Amino acid sequence: MKRFPFFIIIIVFGSILKVTLAQQTGFIKGADGSVLDKVEQSGGLYYDEGVQKDALEIFKKYGFNLIRLKIWHTPSDQYNSLPNVLAMAKRVHEAGLDFMLDFHYSDTWADPGSQDKPAAWEDLTFDILADSVYTYTKYVISALKAQNTLPGYVQIGNEISCGMLWNDGKICGEYATDEQWEKFGILIKKGIQGVQENLDEKDDIKIIIHFDNGANNVGCQWFFTNLMKEDVEFDIIGLSYYPWWHGTLTELEENLDDLATRYQKDIIVVEGGYPWTLAWGDNTNNIIGSNDQLHTGYPATVEGQTEFLKEVLKIIKNTTDDRGKGFVYWSPEWIPGHPGSPWENLALFDFKGEVLESILVFNDNADIDENNLNTGLLQIDPNPFFDSLQIKFHQAEKEHVKLSVSDIKGNLIEVLVDEILTTGNQIISWNKPDLNPGIYLITIKQGNKTQSTKTIKVEKR
Repeated sequence: MKRFPFFIIIIVFGSILKVTLAQQTGFIKGADGSVLDKVEQSGGLYYDEGVQKDALEIFKKYGFNLIRLKIWHTPSDQYNSLPNVLAMAKRVHEAGLDFMLDFHYSDTWADPGSQDKPAAWEDLTFDILADSVYTYTKYVISALKAQNTLPGYVQIGNEISCGMLWNDGKICGEYATDEQWEKFGILIKKGIQGVQENLDEKDDIKIIIHFDNGANNVGCQWFFTNLMKEDVEFDIIGLSYYPWWHGTLTELEENLDDLATRYQKDIIVVEGGYPWTLAWGDNTNNIIGSNDQLHTGYPATVEGQTEFLKEVLKIIKNTTDDRGKGFVYWSPEWIPGHPGSPWENLALFDFKGEVLESILVFNDNADIDENNLNTGLLQIDPNPFFDSLQIKFHQAEKEHVKLSVSDIKGNLIEVLVDEILTTGNQIISWNKPDLNPGIYLITIKQGNKTQSTKTIKVEKR
């Protein structure tokens, strides 16, 4: 039986949350699932409170509304290829989730340190290369449209801070010239054209341009100002944010606010993560493994991971002019040994594939209004509980109160109060020894105000 620590208490103001595709139009809570198929086919399994489940089902249950998939041109194996992406896109849509497609325009990983052309494009002239970007992008989007799985968001390139399709589209160092920026702009516009020419009036795909360092304001200004000089029209600024590479939470916050004001565009942190341990789950070297890589104040524990993610989500949600539109956790499914994982200590599952408590932040955090929190309302004692608990709240005025308990999916379990209460502190006892272990929502409606609090039922040992 999963044992939840006592620090997991999340308060939400508003109605009971239900995860639907409509949420993605408000705030994206995404997971990059590009490794999922490979993990599953090598024997990896996922569990929620000891019950084996599809990882996509687990993600949706805990509030995720989007899966990000990357695509490589001609990878060395079947994964991240077009056939693989088509199959995964079907799974994502069948699970009731939206998806984001990330074109790497390479046969392998593309990032600020490596933007290798696909082998098939290595010897092309620039004009033919640009046409190949257009034709390939159009072909991929056409294939997705044909099976009714168009993405809601498309990245034209992955972490293209120094350009893409090197050296033709390289823009850093000796390549930071007007001529190179013009060529880079042409390549980006050809990719965007390949997306847009597939769309009918009813279709809506948002174009994302992805810069790697979400805490580097100088770098972001240099990149996006120059890009816009090339008349590249796009919808969303995409950023990565890993504190050990990119900087502090304060720097992230300041950068998001500046970009939102300066460019008047929506922003999504399309990659991010944080460790829940520094231990290893297999023999593959981990990317993060020492305390000096951690952000000050956030230890490599499940609690530290939880608090770090809460703060990241809060910063994005509070971005100037409501321009912060989402966060995508990178590879939360990459558990150890399936295949060897350099990321298992940053996943949202433990080494045995059991979902971690830190995933709870995605269920509620997008709707938390930090300015209106009142910790004197709706307190649960104890939490977690075994057989019984007490629900405490303050009644400020005489009015109708409805207090109810539901499961995590919103199914009503029991109504505890449904009457007019007078002012004063209230204590309601609830005894439920036969209730199945799990996560439950206690919701109180006092007049026109509604608030919900999670409680966790655990088994006695």
